[in-house]
Amino acid sequence: MPIILVIMFFQLAIIQSVPENWLSTAIGLAIVGVGLAVFLLGLEVGIFPVGEGLASDFARKGSTFWIILFAFMIGFGTTIAEPALVVIADKAAAISSGRIDANVLRGVVAFSVGFAIVLGVWRIIKGHPIHYYIISGYILVVAATAFAPQEIVGLAYDLGGVTTSTVTVPLVAALGIGLASTIKGRDPVLDGFGLIAFASLTPMIFVQFYGMFVYTFIDPSSVVVPLAEPEATAVLNMDIMGILESLVNVIKDVVPILAVILFFQYIVLKKPIDNLKNVIIGFALVIIGLDAFIVGLEMGLFSVGETMAYELTQYDSSFIIYTFGFLIGFSTTMAEPSLTAIAKKAKEISDGKINDFILRLFVALGVAIGIALGSYRIVVGGEIVYYIMAGYLFVIVLTFIAPKYIIPIAYDSGGVTTSTVTVPLVAALGLGLATNIEGRDPLIDGFGLIAFASLFPMLTVMLYGVITEKMGIKGEHEKEQIHMNELRHALEDAHNMGLSTINIQGTDKRHSYDMPFSAVHVIVPKEKEEQALLAAREAGARGVTIMPAHGMGLAKMDNFYNRLHEGTTDSNLMFITQTKNVEAIIKSIITELDITGEGAGIAYSYPITNLKGLTLKLDDL
Repeated sequence: MPIILVIMFFQLAIIQSVPENWLSTAIGLAIVGVGLAVFLLGLEVGIFPVGEGLASDFARKGSTFWIILFAFMIGFGTTIAEPALVVIADKAAAISSGRIDANVLRGVVAFSVGFAIVLGVWRIIKGHPIHYYIISGYILVVAATAFAPQEIVGLAYDLGGVTTSTVTVPLVAALGIGLASTIKGRDPVLDGFGLIAFASLTPMIFVQFYGMFVYTFIDPSSVVVPLAEPEATAVLNMDIMGILESLVNVIKDVVPILAVILFFQYIVLKKPIDNLKNVIIGFALVIIGLDAFIVGLEMGLFSVGETMAYELTQYDSSFIIYTFGFLIGFSTTMAEPSLTAIAKKAKEISDGKINDFILRLFVALGVAIGIALGSYRIVVGGEIVYYIMAGYLFVIVLTFIAPKYIIPIAYDSGGVTTSTVTVPLVAALGLGLATNIEGRDPLIDGFGLIAFASLFPMLTVMLYGVITEKMGIKGEHEKEQIHMNELRHALEDAHNMGLSTINIQGTDKRHSYDMPFSAVHVIVPKEKEEQALLAAREAGARGVTIMPAHGMGLAKMDNFYNRLHEGTTDSNLMFITQTKNVEAIIKSIITELDITGEGAGIAYSYPITNLKGLTLKLDDL
């Protein structure tokens, strides 16, 4: 719905034209909704259980070698066929004067993702804090940027965001959570997340080194392939062959993952898959749902989005471009299947402390801010590295401020925001701006928006963690524990009615004592109230109840009807304290106020029983 509203607003209010084939666009967006629902169901039924099961079996097997090999093959195999990576690699090859080879670039990125998953699994096995790895990675990225040619920097940053696909993310997340749930001493929230963050970070480093090589040793081609302007409209081929071809492409993306799983399950672990029927159904639903999702996007979104990105650059107002970037970033991220899957898993693992919908809102807000700021950079000019370095600096600072449980999820959020839905639209916007704005180079300035879309969600998600911590939001287990403590205390109180039950200040503890308590009452003129309170505190009183009082002497009793409605003239101070303190408190007050001499007032005490609800410091007990 957010995507539809954004597209309709800009198409009708700003561009002021009805797109051709609007009916197929509407049908396509309906198919997107159905496809997403089927896809998510398939993840729940098939991919998450088998991924977590494999991770648990590997952990129990205790073979680090096989776990690492499995991690590398999952990372490499799923990335090399990633559709978003194919799109970006082809665009980079087309506008790099022949220096960048699309297939080699995909190989470099896939290898870096395989390496990243291995590194992340190694961290979980060893139990190292994730931020040491991530901060070291940022330092390496910035160091590589200092030596890399400027033509490769934006591309490298973008490729860090497109490596985590719709199918890869849930499986990699399941691998990390499964390992962390099985290995003794690991926390699924603190240790299970983070693999996706590694998969987003290492391509930035590897691609920059690849860029150093090609721009040093490879001569540019004499033929420069121009960047084609987007077509006004595009209609999906909806005949039988077109539908079959689309389905085959999705199967080609999923089959490598399935092959890796089957190989390790039956050849390495030599163990049949539990609930094989459910797993097969789950994978079938993933294929059908993902195919419907992509078909719907091609029918309903991509062609319209690319055309709008081109048409908006023809306007003089830069604010329209920033607004479109912000809104399209927010709406596409809210519809991102990978993010939905990870958010649901984060809610489950965090015991409900993380709200999946609010997490998606904060991630979408980060992407929106990132794309708007990235669009600003292209419009006004400026090197991307300064923006990214400033962003990393904020990430590092927030890492030490945010609660520990949110940090791995925040790092992962930067990787899951840029896949099936977001990448084509964002890439089209960036390249469209750089192509149509005078003085901008598509290769230097056109790439980089995806990097912004990956960076800012880390900041907003860590801020979400800080906010929830300040608000004192509890997980379901924590809430249940608090309720059980309250119930236990209530039962204890019911069994200890003859005892004095005292709450301990600053804790949720309470104790029942066979200890005598008394009430001390001091009735004094209102102007002497503060003096009496100070005297009682000096003698050991720790709390007081102040009640207004109106008294009259014996001489006035004969005509008391005329005095009933006079204003309050006295204060009745009631101190509840241990009986051992009574004498000291009364002595201090009558001495200070001279009650037994010239002063006015009354002081007395009496013992009390069945005391409940009094709060004292532990030192006072």
